[in-house]
Amino acid sequence: MKHVVIGAGPSGVVAAETLRKLDASASVTIVGDEPEAPYSRMALPYFLVKQIPEEGTHLRKGANHFAQQRIDIVQDRVTAVDRAAKSLTLASGGKMAYDKLLIATGSRPVAPPIPGMDLPGIFSCWTLADGRAIAQRAKPGAKVLLMGAGFIGCIILEALAQSGADLTVVEMEDRMVPRMMNDTAGNMIKAWCQSHGVHVHTSTRVTGIAKGSAHPFKVDLSTGQQLDADLIVSATGVRPNVEFLDGAGLEVQQGIFINRHMQTNDPDIYAAGDVAQGRDFSTGESSVQAIQPTATEHGQLAARNMAGHTGAVHRGSVNMNVLDTLGLISSSFGLWMGKPGGDSAELVNRERYRYLNLQFDGDTLVGATSLGMTQHVGVIRGLIQTRTRLGKWKDKLLEDPTRLMEAYLASTQAVGFNAALLK
Repeated sequence: MKHVVIGAGPSGVVAAETLRKLDASASVTIVGDEPEAPYSRMALPYFLVKQIPEEGTHLRKGANHFAQQRIDIVQDRVTAVDRAAKSLTLASGGKMAYDKLLIATGSRPVAPPIPGMDLPGIFSCWTLADGRAIAQRAKPGAKVLLMGAGFIGCIILEALAQSGADLTVVEMEDRMVPRMMNDTAGNMIKAWCQSHGVHVHTSTRVTGIAKGSAHPFKVDLSTGQQLDADLIVSATGVRPNVEFLDGAGLEVQQGIFINRHMQTNDPDIYAAGDVAQGRDFSTGESSVQAIQPTATEHGQLAARNMAGHTGAVHRGSVNMNVLDTLGLISSSFGLWMGKPGGDSAELVNRERYRYLNLQFDGDTLVGATSLGMTQHVGVIRGLIQTRTRLGKWKDKLLEDPTRLMEAYLASTQAVGFNAALLK
């Protein structure tokens, strides 16, 4: 059996290692299009501020790890998939056959259509090459402009601020982390960043970038303001890497559509990670969840199905994000924005940067947002994933949402007691 994995990120690496464990005799190959050892993009900010060396970004630290696992690493780019011939076309001109194929090509940054975005010195902090270039330029006192304050943007923000640079953030939405935080929490994160010396402009767009005189860039904002910049980092969104599949006949919507066995509409081709459109636990619908926990879960499940373990069913990923912004921990889970007709509970302490918001569907917790409160993270996830019926504890949480641990223990113990009576 010849297993081929396209993509050398967390999803692809976990899949390849799982395949090797499940099938000692199979051929396992990872095809990655960067001239690097497989690494984690989430580690790049730590590399920027020299908390880790470049090798610290590598997903597996041993130099011979993949050779010892008998996993072949091919540094090339796949340009086409021939399903009839079960063959891949490589950018180098060669071909590669497969029996089972996993597409874990992830996503790539999308540059906004702004005049001047093609000028040298503008980076996305998406690759190790980007990381090296940014690390050389993000010096103490350097004027740095960060475009975008979403989840990825705020991870980069942390590193740029720690570099000692004079940092300005421009976000077109009316709050920071708009796809993770509601208006209250997003603007509390903004206030926190401003209190730590970061200039933050929300409801603002960059409208043009030109060469400057005293500094490399002159940046025009939609507010009419002009900014000088020595370095510009763009974090304005990503798009799944699916272009090489044109003409392959695979179903592509937001990403590559997969069933609960991680299969595409071709039973010998699977997809995982940021490129895959899989089941959302909270809604039951399909979506792309571009977060690393989902990517690794996808990779393992896909590998088990590729190896013939068809009982490995994807029950849906819980949308979960945890973010550290200059020491302020924020998190969101499931349907954090709420469900139509559902109840909610909210606790706000702006002075201490504490916030907790719970969202209910009937007496079940379906979503939550927290800021500056880390003690409830595990309980929140557990209640959402188990769809625990809270009963009378829902009303108590509506009065005091901090009583989550009590609600969890009381509700789960009651479920266990009732189950024992039925035995």
